[in-house]
Amino acid sequence: MPFAEGNAKAGAKLFKTRCAQCHTVEEGGANKVGPNLHGLFGRTTGSAPGFNYTDANKKANVVWGEETLFNYLENPKKFIKGTSMAFAGFKKDKDRNDVIAHLKEVC
Repeated sequence: MPFAEGNAKAGAKLFKTRCAQCHTVEEGGANKVGPNLHGLFGRTTGSAPGFNYTDANKKANVVWGEETLFNYLENPKKFIKGTSMAFAGFKKDKDRNDVIAHLKEVC
């Protein structure tokens, strides 16, 4: 199933409980265990300023958009073999759509 518009409010709740411990979204926000996600859409993997990426992320050459995020967030380690992202993924399409809708609003 491809990306479909999600519920940003539901995505904000998911982000807070499943993503915010490792990522920030505000412009100029700090990198944590994971990179700051502001400006994510249209950015190439492994290119957020000041974050120390794995070689796998640097070489993946994926441009982040709705579809690539939808596929990535299902199983990050399968999508980019060698990534250091520990998150197992959102298995439900709805959850991925909701988180992406939230990211589109805040990033």
